[in-house]
Amino acid sequence: MLTIYSEQQKLHNPAREFLGGDLVPYLESPKRMDYVLEALQRNNTGRIERPEGFSTEPIARVHRPDYIAFLETAWERWHQTYPEADQASPYCFPHRGLRHVIPEQIEGALGYYSMDLTAPVVEGTWKAIRASVDCALTAAKRVREGEPVAFALCRPPGHHASVDLMAGYCFFNNAAVAAQALLDKGADKVAILDVDYHHGHGTQSIFYSRNDVLFASLHADPRQDYPHYLGHEDETGEGDGQGFNLNLPLALHVTGWAEYRRALEVALGRIDEFQPDYLVVSLGMDTYERDPISFFSIKTPDFVELGHCLAALKTPTLFVFEGGYELEALGNNTVSVLEGFSSF
Repeated sequence: MLTIYSEQQKLHNPAREFLGGDLVPYLESPKRMDYVLEALQRNNTGRIERPEGFSTEPIARVHRPDYIAFLETAWERWHQTYPEADQASPYCFPHRGLRHVIPEQIEGALGYYSMDLTAPVVEGTWKAIRASVDCALTAAKRVREGEPVAFALCRPPGHHASVDLMAGYCFFNNAAVAAQALLDKGADKVAILDVDYHHGHGTQSIFYSRNDVLFASLHADPRQDYPHYLGHEDETGEGDGQGFNLNLPLALHVTGWAEYRRALEVALGRIDEFQPDYLVVSLGMDTYERDPISFFSIKTPDFVELGHCLAALKTPTLFVFEGGYELEALGNNTVSVLEGFSSF
């Protein structure tokens, strides 16, 4: 299987995040890439290529121009104000009852474009998020050109990023940008299946009123876990998109492979009914039983079965890497999905 990866993605390297009431080392670290790359190479999974360089035009097909411009200049603006600080984070947000006017001050702008505290900006963030999108776009191009399947090893992840909000370690929505690029190059329909532990609320919001993209997600019940405010079963789309959004929230602590497989079959059945030209899989590995911020009980052999199930759709497929934070198992779990897909 072809993998697209860029070392530039490691330039996004925040030192810390706020989790559980404490400042802790940043979980979405560059080391995640090392564990996946080592496993890919050890298992001879296939070619690993660097991405092509794309302009911001494909990104602007999904994200607002002012949001893109903000991300490009955020670190410089923060560094001018706080030259000794090593990362930029917001401290206030335009919640209910407040006006949504873009502040001039960088502190206010950070809050305006952030959902939460989990996506700090550092000196290398802009280059890293551009490289991450380039990986997804290159992998999408290869599939469009005839590769039956490709893996975009993206970092930072993207599925929590919406049109103009960074959230959950995400800045640009890699899967959404890739899906839109496939449509712009001639596809009539694209399905996005999100198998990350956390609901891809950013992807959902981007395509919620459209019928050319089917979004299906298996995830932790938002009443019990992040992102808390989206991901409910009754969110089925609006307008032209009514019926083209499928959420399958699952209970914490009691969801193992049997329960997950039942929900997966529902999602795959809907995708098969939709008959997409391409399938984009937001591949989060944080459903693993020992992931530090997740509460499902999926084991490494189960990921092979996941790959088999996805391959059974017999649709040109693009895997876009999302979450997964148990480093010791991350590489093997990722390879298990990819090899399960390829060996079906």
